[in-house]
Amino acid sequence: MPYELREHTADVGIEATGATLSETFAALADGMAAAMCDDVPPIGDRFDVQVVAESREALLFDYLDELIYERDVRNVLPVENDATVNRRDDDWRLDGSARGVPLGEIDAREVKAVTYSEMQIEETSDGWRAYVVVDV
Repeated sequence: MPYELREHTADVGIEATGATLSETFAALADGMAAAMCDDVPPIGDRFDVQVVAESREALLFDYLDELIYERDVRNVLPVENDATVNRRDDDWRLDGSARGVPLGEIDAREVKAVTYSEMQIEETSDGWRAYVVVDV
């Protein structure tokens, strides 16, 4: 499992690793889904996600925030997240997709928001590691 949920006062911390920055972002998104639901059925259609930001940290924040928005608008839990992160000139871009599990089919807890609190993104000798705190 490329992510780990950590208790954090009234919030939840999510740590993820990956061989690439893209894998790490997708693993964080999967960790956020795990913070919302323990058991996910194999149903739901895939949808696309695209985000552009001025930094890696802003891209991660906006990506996870977009998944929360998609949850609220589509009424689905985004799981099996896939992400491709690229830098173009001064911008960072993420092109991805997720499988949307209908919320009516699961018992889900609410993640209210992503925070910049304690956010970390770092390259390691094994690839990448990132940490983010979400408000529950």
